Amino acid sequence: MKHLFAYDSLRYSLMKGKTILIVLILLTLIFAGFLAVRNYLLPKMSGENVSLINILIPRREAIGFLPYWLISRAQSDYSKYITTLTYFSLTVDGDGTIQKYTNPGESEPGYLALNNGKINPFLDSARQKGVDLSLAVFSGNDETITKMLENPETSAKKLIREVTPIMEKYGFTDLNLDIEQVKEASPEARAKFTRFIQAVKNNLDVKRVKSLSIDITASAFIKKTNLCDPIALTPLVDKVILMAYDYHYVGSYVTGPVAPEGGAGTVSEFDTRTAVEAALEMVPPKKLILGVPLYGYGWETIGSIPRSAVIPGSGFVISNAKAENLLSSCATCSAEFDDIDKENHIIYKDQDTGTYYQIFYPDKQAAQYKVNLAKEQSLGGIALWALGYEGKTILDPLSSYHN
Repeated sequence: MKHLFAYDSLRYSLMKGKTILIVLILLTLIFAGFLAVRNYLLPKMSGENVSLINILIPRREAIGFLPYWLISRAQSDYSKYITTLTYFSLTVDGDGTIQKYTNPGESEPGYLALNNGKINPFLDSARQKGVDLSLAVFSGNDETITKMLENPETSAKKLIREVTPIMEKYGFTDLNLDIEQVKEASPEARAKFTRFIQAVKNNLDVKRVKSLSIDITASAFIKKTNLCDPIALTPLVDKVILMAYDYHYVGSYVTGPVAPEGGAGTVSEFDTRTAVEAALEMVPPKKLILGVPLYGYGWETIGSIPRSAVIPGSGFVISNAKAENLLSSCATCSAEFDDIDKENHIIYKDQDTGTYYQIFYPDKQAAQYKVNLAKEQSLGGIALWALGYEGKTILDPLSSYHN
């Protein structure tokens, strides 16, 4: 009887184990089916090309903006760190057309760098390594933007008519719009800008231009006087790039980090985490891309304590690479990492003039915190501003982020 009982127990255990295994297999198949529908069938219906790996493991985006003025400093191959290379930029004129000349006989520099072949080695390298290509269209001129929005639908049609053949010629599959108005926008202006983006979307040929992305400053998610209305714009675009930097800038009255991780309401007026949380109230996580700076700022100051008052007009941009070079060449300089800001600062005194300098900049450790934040909040990805500013190690956290 004992042997029979032991046999029955063993048989029961085996049957129970098989049942659990079958249930696990079924759950796995259901989950795989869910991923296939979400990441393959639905995108396929909208004309996107999706690889098998993306069916099972949704890819995190890692977008690298390459401005024309940094081409000479940039690396030839960023495929280890990014999934999309964005060329920055062509400039949109007041009538919606692409600006080709700044003055008679003087080419617009972004347009020139694209047409004279300077950018070609980077585009060729990206294509060979399977990196997607995006083209940024920019305007930061208030007067030009106001004129463009007088008839937003007409301007949008002209823009798409001009930019589509350019994108097709160079293999750009994403159109990135970076329209930054400095002055406060009226409700009417915000509505016109939304109409402009809607018209851009309506006129896109999705077989030739597969996605539309837009850059939005962090303040737009807490102020209703920004030209961008995130709630209205989010359904119209595929990606919203949150420009979570320039919390302190060249014209700041006091020194401080370019993109503090925390400290809003205490040591900083605003911070990256607060901006992300505000953006997530309006943008789905997978559509939100966190903008990460590879640069900082420096100022002459009247004191040696962080957040000291600056000497007006003394501000300057400093890349991560230049900050590294400063540390290696300045015997009296050392960097201090702030646990609240999650950023470095260097404070030193010029021995000849007696002037204090304060430099705030991100490094590898700062970038890792941004990567962690993007993972924690399940964001769609990260966007780097800008390629060519990086030093030796700041990009390292990106090498495993999108894989």
